[in-house]
Amino acid sequence: MSSDFSVSWELSRGRFDQEVLAMSQEQLNFRLYPGALTIGEMAIHVAGVEIWFLSQLHGTPVPENLERIAKTATEGVVNDNPFPFSAEEITPALVAEALATAAGQVKEVIYEPSEALLQKEIKSALGPIITGQGALARFAFHPGYHHGQAYQIKCAPSFPA
Repeated sequence: MSSDFSVSWELSRGRFDQEVLAMSQEQLNFRLYPGALTIGEMAIHVAGVEIWFLSQLHGTPVPENLERIAKTATEGVVNDNPFPFSAEEITPALVAEALATAAGQVKEVIYEPSEALLQKEIKSALGPIITGQGALARFAFHPGYHHGQAYQIKCAPSFPA
């Protein structure tokens, strides 16, 4: 079964994944200008938001093995703290694993979200309190936002071939 959220999420997340999963480590870590996110950082951030939101929606702590990924929802993205992963750590394998892990968790709720999940209140990455409905809407939109950024970065004359 599908929901309006799942149809949009599958499209935006699918295109984002297709774009980034074919990249080399050099491409994932290309920084357009100082302070800009790399495509690899964006990819782990997309996974981090999904993991962090889902832990809040379920009312459970982020699993210990996913804590660093979940921190990328905010750290080094919406604040001035350092990004939780170094360029050396941001490999195609890490990006693929983070995206696949988060997608697996999203799939557990996005196709048939319960009314309780849709009404649950959580803290968004930017700070405001949102509902589960708002979280699922962000799941559907968020990868598309970063897909557009990744495309623009890939168009830079100095982007690695």
